[in-house]
Amino acid sequence: MDSDEILRFLGLAKRAGHLVSGEFMTESMVKSGKAALVIIAGDVSENTRKKFKNMCEYYEVPLYEYADKESLGHSLGKEYRASLAVTDKGMAKTVVKKMQRKNANGGF
Repeated sequence: MDSDEILRFLGLAKRAGHLVSGEFMTESMVKSGKAALVIIAGDVSENTRKKFKNMCEYYEVPLYEYADKESLGHSLGKEYRASLAVTDKGMAKTVVKKMQRKNANGGF
C-alpha cells in the first residue's frame, strides 16, 4: 500500500528524533516555533481538527490530514496518535512531497 511509505518515513523521523506526537507535544512544538509540519489523523474530532487548523494558521505551520489515529500511532510505536509534529524542515519537506505525489496518483 502507498500510505505505508509515508507512515514508514514518519517512523524514521521519530527514531531520528525529529518528530513528536500527542496533542500536548504537538501544540507546544507549534507554539515554540519548532514545528515544520503538523499532521492530524483523518478520524480526529471536529474540535481537535478546528483547534489545530486555527493554531497552524496562526503560527504559519503547514497542516495535513493523513491516515487514522491507529495507523499514525502504529507507525510511531504507539497505540493511537491523533496528532504529530515534524521538527526537521528537510524531513517535513519530504513528507509533504510524498503526500502530494500520493494525492496526484489518486491516493487519499
